[in-house]
Parts: sequence; structure tokens; C-alpha cells
Amino acid sequence: MTEDRVRFQQYDSSAEVAAAAAGLILTAAAQAINERGRFNLVLAGGRTPIATYASLVGMPADWGRWHCFFGDERCLSRDDPERNSLAAARALFDWVPIPASHLHPIAAERGSAVAATAYQTTLATHLPFDLVLLGMGEDGHTASLFPGQVVPDGPLVMPVTQAPKPPPERVSMTPKALAATRTMLILVTGRDKALALAAWRAGHDLPVARVASLGSALVLVDRDAASGGGCPRSG
Repeated sequence: MTEDRVRFQQYDSSAEVAAAAAGLILTAAAQAINERGRFNLVLAGGRTPIATYASLVGMPADWGRWHCFFGDERCLSRDDPERNSLAAARALFDWVPIPASHLHPIAAERGSAVAATAYQTTLATHLPFDLVLLGMGEDGHTASLFPGQVVPDGPLVMPVTQAPKPPPERVSMTPKALAATRTMLILVTGRDKALALAAWRAGHDLPVARVASLGSALVLVDRDAASGGGCPRSG
């Protein structure tokens, strides 16, 4: 990990992390739309990203120019509440006027191999992203990139068939795709993430560390997650 390229910022609570992330997303959106006429955003699943999406509702934004993608998805039916796309719809898409044609979910209900191939084609015409939002699991995974997993070098999207967390079948962007962004924002909250965050900061080879090291990442953490080791405070 290169400290000057991966910056850590601490907040008191997960709610403060979500609010700060929402503000950074809105700033990135305004800049991207001003410079390029559109905002390409990659969304993550998880409790703090979902809270971030809820924080965006009611905020002024040029929603018609947003394009939303997903870093990973679970191979479940489209109406399963465990789908990242459905969670994002309930928290954000159902409340703001982003055109349906600008929403780019992963068709994971078709199976991991088919969906990965299809999403590879989708992404090829939209890179680079303007902002990639990621979380981190208790084991240091991000998106559906888990410790010990073999990640191919070439593709932008990969099928996952033996994830250690249910469901075992998933689709994930690869580090190559996640790093193809102007801004990478990683949210880490909760005491259950403290050990993994400390391991990351100590230089352990975790999936989230590998992805972050490919670009310039800003990592927002709350006090509970930082309890295993110090991070600079906000402000």
C-alpha cells in the first residue's frame, strides 16, 4: 500500500461517513457533468453505501445525466431483496429522476458466466468511470473479490462461483475495471471491520488493498472500524 495514494479519513459514526460520502459523490457529479456532460458512478452494496444513497435523496443534482453501474451482484432473482440493484433502487432510484436507460444493473439472474460476459460489453463503452464506490467486508473483500480468489488479468468482469459468503455464485468487476476511475471512494464502518482495516493498514495482502493500490483511493472510516489502529480524523 502506498500511503500517499491511499488516504484514510476518520469520522465519529457510520452516519457521518455516509453523509460525507454523499457530499463527495455530489461534488464529483457536478464536476463530471460540467466537464464531460455525464456522471458515471459505480455503486456498492452494504449498509453504509445504502445509507449513503439515502443521504442523496432530496439533494439538488442534475440526475438526468447520472449513469449508474454496479461493482458486483449476487446471482439471485431480480426481485430478491439481497440483490444490490434492488437495494439501490429502494434507497435511491425510486426517489430521484435518473432515467431508467441510465441504470445499468448486472443481469446476474442469468447466471454468473453469461452475466459477466454481457456486463463486460456494457462496461467497454463507458470507461473510465468518474467515481467508484466500494465497501469492505470483515475478511478484507471488496465487491465480490475475496481472499485467496484467482482474478484474471484481462477481463473487466468475472464470474464468481465459490464465494465464501452466500450466495456462492456472483458477478464482480475485476480490479482492472474498478481502478479505471477518476475517483475511488471506499467506506469502512463498524467494529466488525476493525481487524481487517488494521491488517490493511499494516500492509497485508487483502483484496481491498490490491484494488485501492491501483489508483488513488480515499477511505472513509468510522471510529469503530478504526478501533484496531489509528486513522487521521476529519476536519
